[in-house]
Amino acid sequence: MAATTAADAPAYTPEQLQSVRETLKSPRRLKTEVLAGLVVALALIPEAIAFSIIAGVDPRLGLFASFTMAVTIAFVGGRPAMISAATGAIALVIAPLVKSHGVDYFIAAVILGGILQIILGLSGVAKLMRFIPRSVMVGFVNALAILIFMSQVPELLGVPWLVYPLAALALVIVFGLPQLTTAVPAPLVAIVVLTLITVLASITVPTVGDKGELPDSLPSLFIPNVPFTLETLQVIFPFGLAVAFVGLLESLMTAKLVDDITDTRSHKSREAWGQGVANIVTGFTGGMGGCAMIGQTMINVKASGARTRISTFLAGVFLLILVVALGGVVSVIPMAALVAVMIFVSWATFDWHSIHPRTLKMMPKSETMVMVATVIVTVATHNLAIGVGVGVLVAMVLFARRVAHFVTVERTVTATDGHETATYAVNGELFFASSNDLYTQFHYALDPEHVVIDMHASHLWDASTIAALDAITEKYRHHGKDVKIIGLNEASTTMRERLGGKLGAGS
Repeated sequence: MAATTAADAPAYTPEQLQSVRETLKSPRRLKTEVLAGLVVALALIPEAIAFSIIAGVDPRLGLFASFTMAVTIAFVGGRPAMISAATGAIALVIAPLVKSHGVDYFIAAVILGGILQIILGLSGVAKLMRFIPRSVMVGFVNALAILIFMSQVPELLGVPWLVYPLAALALVIVFGLPQLTTAVPAPLVAIVVLTLITVLASITVPTVGDKGELPDSLPSLFIPNVPFTLETLQVIFPFGLAVAFVGLLESLMTAKLVDDITDTRSHKSREAWGQGVANIVTGFTGGMGGCAMIGQTMINVKASGARTRISTFLAGVFLLILVVALGGVVSVIPMAALVAVMIFVSWATFDWHSIHPRTLKMMPKSETMVMVATVIVTVATHNLAIGVGVGVLVAMVLFARRVAHFVTVERTVTATDGHETATYAVNGELFFASSNDLYTQFHYALDPEHVVIDMHASHLWDASTIAALDAITEKYRHHGKDVKIIGLNEASTTMRERLGGKLGAGS
């Protein structure tokens, strides 16, 4: 039996590894999914409590959100094995609403954010992911790795000295055990070993229970007690929109990362509206809302080897069982074990290849600049949306600047039957960045009476270029010279016929 299992393992394609039906037929793969879900659930507990504190709400709201998000997204999400739960990104953008208007408005904003995510998902917002360059994606991953590590530093400051050898032992386990065997997830082993040591030896160190009170009941239906008025909408809409955009951005970026790790493709539009459904369900069960979590997703996919929706579903189920039925056991887990797990996740998440001297030497400086800008802004603001937005903006500016220099203008003067003609051959893509310099490339006063602008090797992309051509022809007419534009392709001709002379050029 063991020989058969070992032999048939390589036969699975990446797509087959994501099949729930096929996984249920394989005890070995099912065990991987179950143990992965358990490890993720254990790692979710202190994170959910910490994010609840950031948002300024009861820890139960974070724990309930993590349960409902994980279970719901397991069915409606578009990326198998990705973990969604309460997150720091959502907590940060919505925390001000809790302080100003209370928990009911907070939950109402989460539900509105879910509705907006469904609208954005169905309208195809996920397709915008194609405009995020690889250098921004690398910067996003590296920044997340740094933030994950930084979030663990406070757990190692001002603590009993025994925390350090315990954390070191856990690190040895999570880094070293996979070199010996992958039968059991190393993070789970580290958590069990450290818990047994601290309990049996009566060692007093910070534990999960110190983070906050665990719930002792199941989540129930929750209707926000807010007036259904335009004034309420005006209060919650900005926060709901922030929840929608930040949640979608982090979820879609994480989904793309998991796609690369697993060599599979996910349904981004489904993931987008699925996040909305999960947030609505979370809101109506009294949860604080959330989105995809890259740290727990990396534990699930990279550290534990999970590939299906089973692990995501079980992470939510195990979380609820652990905090409600086994809260006493979970509360004694030392934070040192979970810190070690998250440090491992940070190390595994960081793209070390991106900062290798050989890579930096080969990579265009502009792409390295984009990556560094994304990392710096994300780490400085602790806001993934701002970091990615700045990264994309820097990439656009550098790309426009680079492409603008690709446009060349060559001038030749020929004489036919005693009449001279100046011909300008324009080569390159003309858009707002490159067309602004086009106007200065012509010798208006020195050229003969007949001027030809040859556009065979060029293309007009926007109104800025049309306005530039109008300005050029108008300037030549001002000097009493005849100018003719030839060689425009069909698309450029259509645009010029529609906009030419109507943009105020030369006025």
